[in-house]
Amino acid sequence: MSDLPPNVIHATKDNFSQAVVEESAQRCVLVDLWAPWCGPCRQLTPLLERMAAEYDGKFLLAKVNVDEEQELAAAFGAQSIPMVVAILNGQAVDQFTGMIQEDELREWLNRLLPSPAQELIAQAAEVEQSDPAAAAEKYQAALELAPDDPTAKIALARTLLALNREGESATIIAELETRGFLEPEAERIKSQLALRRAAAESGGLEAAQQKVAENPDDLSAQIHLADALAVAGRHEEALQLCLELIRNDRSGAGSQAKDTLLKIFDMLGPESPLTSQYRRQLATLLY
Repeated sequence: MSDLPPNVIHATKDNFSQAVVEESAQRCVLVDLWAPWCGPCRQLTPLLERMAAEYDGKFLLAKVNVDEEQELAAAFGAQSIPMVVAILNGQAVDQFTGMIQEDELREWLNRLLPSPAQELIAQAAEVEQSDPAAAAEKYQAALELAPDDPTAKIALARTLLALNREGESATIIAELETRGFLEPEAERIKSQLALRRAAAESGGLEAAQQKVAENPDDLSAQIHLADALAVAGRHEEALQLCLELIRNDRSGAGSQAKDTLLKIFDMLGPESPLTSQYRRQLATLLY
């Protein structure tokens, strides 16, 4: 059995990759470089261990005995000890050398560790796909702690949209837009909202298809159909229809079709193969 308390480990060159580097993708790891003969180490290490218990898993304390692990000490460039290095996502993000007082250590730690709002955002993200209603509650709770956090606002707007609560989602996006800009994810949500509004105005996919069937020459009905197809997830059909409208009527219905096309691009995102494919086709058609 380990002689160490929970969330404290002995780090060696043999376990460092897994116990420190890989673990740092999940939470902050503090590497404590120390030695038994070091007086300040004997003061700092118990304080770090007590903090590891108090913070209850928010960080892992990895103790490195520099006498036994000289390669690790050299890798960290430890010229004096105690030396504490914070590792996140495999990278050293901050460090200090020598003894510091508890209030200084606490302040240093709090800058590195996620805030309560950030923790709620992370928890919400984990369940967003499986339980969007629970995620929305967590995002809302995060905003109660950090009312101006754009990450939480955008995530809440996205989740509300998934719950078909378009009005609430649109209110959040409109509030974000008062800053004079929108993040790419917020732009995507805005485009989805616009397409949903347009599709709703046409009565939905079946109604839009019926109107086109009754009057195939009605170009505005075809635009409504493209909106409805996009909202129904039939993105390529919507994109094809928009390109055909642009090809046949650039200045009239084609102009509206181009707006719909761009909204679909926003909704799909730049990483989508459909976005790349149809952007090229649009450029070829226009230029």
